[in-house]
Amino acid sequence: MDVTTVKALAGPQGHELLSSLPPYDESQVLAVQGRLRAQGHSPELVAAALTQHRLRHRARDKFGEFADGMLFTPDGLEQATRLEVAATHAARFAAASLATVHDLGCGIGSDAMAMSSLGVTVQGLDRDPVTAAVADSNLRPWPDSRARVGLAEDLQPPVDPIHARVGIWLDPARRTPGVADAQGRTRRVFRLGELSPSWDLVLELATAVPATGVKMSPSLPHDVPPLGTEAQWVSYDGTVLECSVWWGPLVRTAGRSALVMRHGAPSVRVDQSHADEDPPAVAWLGGLGAHLYEADRAVVRAGLVGALTREVGGAEVEPGLGLVTSERAHDVPFARGYRVIEAMPYNVKMLRAWLRERGITGLTIKKRGIRVDDEQLRRGLRIGRGAGDGAQAVVVLARVAGESAAVVVEPLA
Repeated sequence: MDVTTVKALAGPQGHELLSSLPPYDESQVLAVQGRLRAQGHSPELVAAALTQHRLRHRARDKFGEFADGMLFTPDGLEQATRLEVAATHAARFAAASLATVHDLGCGIGSDAMAMSSLGVTVQGLDRDPVTAAVADSNLRPWPDSRARVGLAEDLQPPVDPIHARVGIWLDPARRTPGVADAQGRTRRVFRLGELSPSWDLVLELATAVPATGVKMSPSLPHDVPPLGTEAQWVSYDGTVLECSVWWGPLVRTAGRSALVMRHGAPSVRVDQSHADEDPPAVAWLGGLGAHLYEADRAVVRAGLVGALTREVGGAEVEPGLGLVTSERAHDVPFARGYRVIEAMPYNVKMLRAWLRERGITGLTIKKRGIRVDDEQLRRGLRIGRGAGDGAQAVVVLARVAGESAAVVVEPLA
């Protein structure tokens, strides 16, 4: 797809064509293609429209019904901030009473759309002409917000950004330019030095413009964000999506925080003020309590498992795993709770005998700090994934006080 094709899709004819397509069905793509060609549409426009139809179908997971009015690129969709998370970013900029935000590396414009919907004018830049054209199309409902081709390095910050009420949002590219795979996606990068724009430039811009935020990988080390910033790890339905770093008036609580988001449930924020600095740990397998709690992965990535030990009055089973044991049955909004049925040293024969004696034919396996091939273990246990008429069980394979253990649990209601 090129810029001309993007403009054609965003124009009246392209909009009408996309609106006329039936609900996406992979098995009907060739039939739809033939019908559109027979109606006189050019092969290039038909191919582009069908690609957008497929991408819109995939995008509904991130954007819901809004996906039906957006344009996408394969890389842009994969890297785009999902709607619920973009809304939290936008809320920070809006709360800081900013008039304009420069969205550097705006991608397809998901964050720019969220900010614009809250009354913040966005000037987006993206180095890729096609992606910039897609973002500009997605920003059409907000005429004051635009996206164009450009580099973060080209931005000239205002002399007095506070008086001008200007902020910066960066989403550095974490994929290499160049050759794409069969799905149209390029190679992902992980090192700070490979980001575009670079981390050094991010720091320069944050110095020049106090209201700056940046979306980083969830693997960001704790010692990278400067003092005085807020580094927030964000998860959605248990998957950690990002670590966003905030400066100046966008900081809510300096230091590390976690934002736990789940579909249909209120978001939960955890920061260092909620956590024990040096949470206790159990000394041996027999020290496990009656309950086991699994902290949300954003809380684990943020190094805030101490918030869970404080909440339930418990101890970590092993530092860094995110598992906490306690005698209490407690409803924790940023963790899953289980009742401990049995705890034993990890031994396949011992575990197999325990399961067989109780007629368990289906097993859910969870692992923390132990490398085990699930299928090989199932063969050793002679047990399936959960099918059958027998009882079901959940086993947590984890390091407990430095030793490998198998903890059979059941979820708390």
